[in-house]
Amino acid sequence: MLRTHTCGELTKANDQQEVTLCGWVDRVRDHGGGLFIDLRDRYGRTQVVVGESSAAEVMDTAGKLKSEFVISVTGSVRLRPSGQENPKITTGDIEVNASDVKILNEAKTPPFVPGQKDLPNEDLRLEHRYIDLRRQKMQDTLVLRSRIIKSMRDYCAEHNFIDVETPILGRSTPEGARDYLVPSRVHHGKFYALPQSPQIYKQIMMIAGYDRYVQVARCFRDEDLRADRQPEFTQLDMEMSFVDSDDVIGMIDGMMEKLAKEILGIELQLPLPRLTYDEAMTRFGHDAPDMRFGVEIVDLTEIAKKVDFRVFKSVAESGNFVRAICAPGGASVFTRRRIDDLTTFVQEDFGAKGLAWFRVEEDGTLFSPIAKNFKPEELEDIKAKMDANPGDLIMIVADTWETSCKALYALRKRIGSELKLYDPETMHFSWVVQFPMFDHDAESDRWNAMHHPFTAPLDEDLETLDSDPGKARAKAYDLVINGYEAGGGTIRIHDSQIQSKVFGLLGLDEKDAKERFGFLLDALQYGAPPHGGIALGIDRVVMLFSNLDNIRDCIAFPKTQKASDLMTEAPNVVDKIQLEELAIESTVEELPEEDA
Repeated sequence: MLRTHTCGELTKANDQQEVTLCGWVDRVRDHGGGLFIDLRDRYGRTQVVVGESSAAEVMDTAGKLKSEFVISVTGSVRLRPSGQENPKITTGDIEVNASDVKILNEAKTPPFVPGQKDLPNEDLRLEHRYIDLRRQKMQDTLVLRSRIIKSMRDYCAEHNFIDVETPILGRSTPEGARDYLVPSRVHHGKFYALPQSPQIYKQIMMIAGYDRYVQVARCFRDEDLRADRQPEFTQLDMEMSFVDSDDVIGMIDGMMEKLAKEILGIELQLPLPRLTYDEAMTRFGHDAPDMRFGVEIVDLTEIAKKVDFRVFKSVAESGNFVRAICAPGGASVFTRRRIDDLTTFVQEDFGAKGLAWFRVEEDGTLFSPIAKNFKPEELEDIKAKMDANPGDLIMIVADTWETSCKALYALRKRIGSELKLYDPETMHFSWVVQFPMFDHDAESDRWNAMHHPFTAPLDEDLETLDSDPGKARAKAYDLVINGYEAGGGTIRIHDSQIQSKVFGLLGLDEKDAKERFGFLLDALQYGAPPHGGIALGIDRVVMLFSNLDNIRDCIAFPKTQKASDLMTEAPNVVDKIQLEELAIESTVEELPEEDA
């Protein structure tokens, strides 16, 4: 080893020891007659002193040092002079008096330095990711990621799961997001697909009798990106035999309890709370609600049917909904101008027709430009239904169920943040269960699987597959942390006849089903046990446990929102000879300037 210790290791106990450290120059300070070098590695930072007593060649070498030079330092550990200790770092009680300094590698002036307070724009950071990864926050996050994955693996090993790797090159079975396709050089005209998840393989493992499977799996989806989504991502993939929903949920409850205690130092109360999908949509307008604060949606439709205000009454009588939220203390915070901004927000971003509002005055009356359209007793009914108090602001959306959910969910989320209704450091874990089996696509007049086509219906809803598929509920469950879906799973269909029926509802006839999933349908006929599982998004879990807003900050080498790697400039063109070997010809005659 080139070093005897790391830069975060030395303490008072090492006083007078001869040591050798290696690392990056964080900064150099000239105090007149002596140089102070902050030497950094991923373990910490140590102050190195090159003084007047140092040899001339050591002084000469130290004088050449610049930020991000890689060096080795040999010297003796000594206690810092009294009053010059630095309690902010673990090595703050000592310094190394250098007897030798070697430059292992020089560095060009970087476009930014890891220790600077104001971060450069994200594109510059991603282009020079090797520098960005030197930042303390990035290193802490990736160390935390490693700890979380190890804790997950240890938990699974303690519960008799076996780690099995499944193929990266598989068969394309288009459903949900688009597949990433890989052309075959050996079989011209045929393609592999990168896995969107190991779903079918892990079901096969259960049919093969392996009982409990786990894998830290790389998955790929060619879909539009956002702050908490990447085209390639990592998930903890699990499957269990002879279980029901409660068993899988209970297993993850225990894992979250372990992670919360080990990583965050908090005790979770088990079982974690559960909401049905219908309850989540009714109360919060979303299937992954942030439950760190209240501000629940209240249905005013029945009241709206009785009032003379035409906007509310016509919406309510047409079968649509009048729903509202109450912002505590919002009357003084949200001025007329800010309410106009909120109105534009729900109209332009979520398609709402408008936003009605009432301010609760100090005397308890409701003020609004539309208040004159209501009888006093009707205003009192609204205030009572909303449980509103003086100083609160009531905001109402009159629209379809879907639009009211989207608009009020977004308003609730924005209000919770702007009014600081919760501590951003807190964590809330919950489950949403009993999702619908299907989602109806009005444009194509067909059913789509809400989760995936292998999800089992609730036993009591089996008959509705024939009579009213829209009412069928699934044995599906999502883990929600702070308003994010952190994982999702289902109990699978293990009966080949039910699986074929579900395929039929999804528009797959017997021939199509056989073509896409024939191997699974065949396997189900050879003694398939009841089974189910879940996949936890590791990237998203790390983001939440690190209190980050952007999933790219917890992945070593992420892609941009355009699915590009700015450091390696991927994706990029390839040589024509490579395409010829694959029997592929590009139809793109000229690349856009930004991709050229």
